[in-house]
Amino acid sequence: MKLGKLGFIDCVCFLLMCGSCLGRFVVEKNSLRVTSPESLKDVYECAIGNFGVPQYGGTLTGVVKYPKSNQKACQSFDSSLKSEPAGGLPLFVLLDRGDCYFTLKAWNAQKAGAAAILVADDRPEPLITMDMPEEENAHADYLQNITIPSALISMSLGNAIKKALNKGDMVNIKLDWTEALPHPDERVEYEFWTNSNDECGTKCDSQINFVKEFKGAAQILEKKGYTQFTPHYITWYCPEAFTLSKQCKSQCINHGRYCAPDPEQDFSKGYDGKDVVVQNLRQACFYKVANETGKPWLWWDYVTDFSIRCPMKDKKYTKECADEVIKSLGVDLKKIDECVGNTEADADNSVLKAEQDTQIGKGSRGDVTILPTLVINNRQYRGKLAKQAVLKAICSGFEETTEPAVCLSDEIQTNECLDNNGGCWIDKAANITACRDTFRGRVCECPIVQGVKFVGDGYKHCEASGALRCEVNNGGCWKFTQLGRTYSACIDDHTKGCKCPPGFKGDGVNSCEDVDECREKTACQCSGCKCKNTWGSYECSCSGNLLYMREHDTCISKDGKSEVSWGFVWVIILGLAVTGTAGYAFYKYRVRTYMDSEIRAIMAQYMPLDNQAEIEVHGTRGNV
Repeated sequence: MKLGKLGFIDCVCFLLMCGSCLGRFVVEKNSLRVTSPESLKDVYECAIGNFGVPQYGGTLTGVVKYPKSNQKACQSFDSSLKSEPAGGLPLFVLLDRGDCYFTLKAWNAQKAGAAAILVADDRPEPLITMDMPEEENAHADYLQNITIPSALISMSLGNAIKKALNKGDMVNIKLDWTEALPHPDERVEYEFWTNSNDECGTKCDSQINFVKEFKGAAQILEKKGYTQFTPHYITWYCPEAFTLSKQCKSQCINHGRYCAPDPEQDFSKGYDGKDVVVQNLRQACFYKVANETGKPWLWWDYVTDFSIRCPMKDKKYTKECADEVIKSLGVDLKKIDECVGNTEADADNSVLKAEQDTQIGKGSRGDVTILPTLVINNRQYRGKLAKQAVLKAICSGFEETTEPAVCLSDEIQTNECLDNNGGCWIDKAANITACRDTFRGRVCECPIVQGVKFVGDGYKHCEASGALRCEVNNGGCWKFTQLGRTYSACIDDHTKGCKCPPGFKGDGVNSCEDVDECREKTACQCSGCKCKNTWGSYECSCSGNLLYMREHDTCISKDGKSEVSWGFVWVIILGLAVTGTAGYAFYKYRVRTYMDSEIRAIMAQYMPLDNQAEIEVHGTRGNV
């Protein structure tokens, strides 16, 4: 920002915005572990640089080298720094602070083969954030090409590493970003502090390019509920004593309450700062209305389309152009206009007032003082504003095993399951594994395959359990087919375990062996039976003209008579004869009794009436 062109009022406004912020700026850190030599073994803090690509969610191990010349790396190195063997490990270059920008040091080291840079501070002080240079000194030809991570270390640690290297010790260091961002649950909340201004140089260009590149991934994550995204816009206020000045009127709306710098840094041409504030407000209102209708992801379409259709250089940075973009996206224009309100009123705007309040840091986040700024799970992102770098940081914010598929692509992370199956259980025959790739590494967890859950420790053992378990790899049990007949040791009505079927013996998992019922005399033991063993069963036959009954283990004649003694037959015949005779006698008795009763009934109908009268008279006499 060129204060000479902005003038005194701009300087005052900028200080009002940032005066309270500087003391609350949070330096984002990661862990540095020295693994050798023994004298330096410990864990140290280091500050993440605001450029390059920090390996969020991961680690990087390397060997340290301190160059013999060009130790501040302000010039390109004459040859590769990797000329000396480093045991196959990546090369970390230790550099001194001073004389040139941090980004130039990183660029020169990267070109010479460094995998990361460690910048040793030149004074005893708390760690600071290494940032990109100011706009007038920024060079887009290399800033966006820095891909290695960087870390600022304390002066004392830098001196200790140099001393060890001078003694001939190999210094091995592990940079660890696994806890650089919180990862509490299955959803990541992130904010993007940006600006609608497209004439602010390299940073504005990087913001626009980032939105275009990241839009697709951002919308997929948002639509599927993996993330909750909120855009934000920085403004500041004009001192009350200057609200009627020309400078405040050109840079502020709502009587100096919300201001932005002049886009061209020249009051005499182009658009004014207040135009930027109004467009920022319109973008914030667009998000508010789209979010209320359940489509917050449309913000990415609006910002992308506005930058293409309404650029400042074409004099289309207007409300009319913005309205056309809004209409094309089907969002309620009337509600957006109501949200924007009267920008000339001497009153607060609820949206911009909330934005100013949100700028002030809470908890671990710190104040937002740099544009652009990305905040992920309430921590400020440090690094290159590029699709892959930012996506990597967002993916590190998911609880392990809850990350979406986009976080498991080869461009974002390494699949640890490809190396020796991650040390987890695997059934190569069925192509089933307990290794589950995650963004941060891998977990050994028995899988669910075709609705069948496997149970076990995930490392040495996993076993199918529950209904339909035999449908998947036969439940991990023995199975064999021979001569068109299949036998299995898996039983569907069992939740787990394997048991050899009848006719076999074994563990049911690795093997089941045929039982020789003939030799073990467990079947076909009747008199006259001939036993022949078969795979999984046996065959039993009888001598002569007899048939074998398996369920009774006996032989019978083909005409239905049993192979028994004649004595036993005669006993049966005699028994039947006695039973028949007794039955006949009983039958004759029952017939005779019935006939007698019937004859008496008939005779009674034809008896003389005199007899009946006599009986009645005799009865009367008895009463006299």
